[in-house]
Amino acid sequence: MGNQSILVINSNEDSTILKGICSELRIRILQCLRDESLNVNDLAKLLGIPQSTVAINVQILEKASLIRTETVKAKKGSQKICHGLYQEIVLQFPNSKKDEKNSIEVEMPIGLFTGFEVSPPCGMCSTESIIGFLDVPDEFLNPERMKAGLLWFEKGFVEYKFPNNSLYKGTPVRRLELSAELSSEIPGTNPELQSDITLWVNDVEIGYWTSPGDFGDKRGKLTPSWWKLEGSQYGLLKQWSVTNEGSFIDGVQISGVRLSDLKLDEHHSIRVRIGVKETAAHMGGINIFGKGFGNYDRNILLRLYF
Repeated sequence: MGNQSILVINSNEDSTILKGICSELRIRILQCLRDESLNVNDLAKLLGIPQSTVAINVQILEKASLIRTETVKAKKGSQKICHGLYQEIVLQFPNSKKDEKNSIEVEMPIGLFTGFEVSPPCGMCSTESIIGFLDVPDEFLNPERMKAGLLWFEKGFVEYKFPNNSLYKGTPVRRLELSAELSSEIPGTNPELQSDITLWVNDVEIGYWTSPGDFGDKRGKLTPSWWKLEGSQYGLLKQWSVTNEGSFIDGVQISGVRLSDLKLDEHHSIRVRIGVKETAAHMGGINIFGKGFGNYDRNILLRLYF
């Protein structure tokens, strides 16, 4: 089955990705990988170019997190299999001056949750060490959780309380955005393990994103060297948004939930819950990456536009 993910590129922030696709050849490689996985030899034959040229450009695409690769045994030695991550890539040109003036952003450390209900396998770690004991849900009460750079669980949720700055702005909210680096979770890793990761705001279910896997094919750009290579290394940066027209993930509408349904003016905080439902069609766990882990040096971001 072809990959169904969509990548939204922010022209102000994602220069590495932009450099990765600013080549006709690399775009052709992405097109070849849109619906099937291919090794370097297959790509060279399809494109009619030397294998060495393909290998160099595959490396650039991998560095930009536009594809993932894995080395598998072949009849003679080994071969590198290339997998496309996105079916569609969207480039956004935000009006930075207007947005900066009319928005408020809060970055929440991933360990600063105010409520949780998790099941093992579960755990947390900082950039220096494991926090408490693994696979013990009560360890999510450990005060050291404030230092967490990575947390994971099979099903359940973690909930965060963000300040409701809309109460003091004096103008209506036109869009609420939340972004986080996420992946599926399994002991070890599995790039094919799907998981439906759901977002709730003020107890209203916004919608879910199906993570394509738990990635361990290469070390995350920021993942510390002490973290085992067999463990989850990085996720995909996903963005939920709620507007007066509905709710979206990376610009694609997922539900009819609107800003008015969140009743922002009735709450002093904005409660954000991220998790995996027991009734999920794909219950493959969740990794939440924060500062010092994964490919993006950031925690969970909530932004309100006015």
